[in-house]
Amino acid sequence: MTPVILLAAEKKSAEVTDWAARIGWLIGLALFVALVYWLMREGWKWRGTLQGDLPELPAAPDDPGPARLSMSGRYHGSTTAGQWLDRIVAHGLGTRSRVELTLTDAGLDVVRPGATDFFIPREALREAVLGKGIAGKVLTEGGLLLVTWAHGERLIDSGFRSDHAAEHTEWVDAINSMINKTETEGAR
Repeated sequence: MTPVILLAAEKKSAEVTDWAARIGWLIGLALFVALVYWLMREGWKWRGTLQGDLPELPAAPDDPGPARLSMSGRYHGSTTAGQWLDRIVAHGLGTRSRVELTLTDAGLDVVRPGATDFFIPREALREAVLGKGIAGKVLTEGGLLLVTWAHGERLIDSGFRSDHAAEHTEWVDAINSMINKTETEGAR
């Protein structure tokens, strides 16, 4: 039994003698990774160019009125309504960020530190639902507040996640009651 242990103890790795080949492979790998990132960036810019027909995002009015609800959390992006993988990147809508949402009688104010803020007027709101996913982000059922709104000729879904997910139901109820109230007033 002793000779087997001695043989195992004497084994060691062969020394690396071809450093040039290893360095060449590392440089090649680094260049390949850089190329992939560059192509992803160009694809993102191309998507923004294709969505160039999207009008500028509305800014919040000077006096939107008192806040009905407010929430802090994360903005996960916007997609074409009903197509949760068709991300919209034009005008910064594809940039994930922290978010402060404020719902007023004038509409939904979306304040994003480090990204473009925007405002969804009350008349543009179409629906609010609890969802589980939007382009690149999948959560448990009801883990995402999805707000559908009209902008120009497009319907857009924007995904938000509150720091306190229990707030989502209250937001869905408030936005949908606001939409129903607008439709009722418009029918008169």
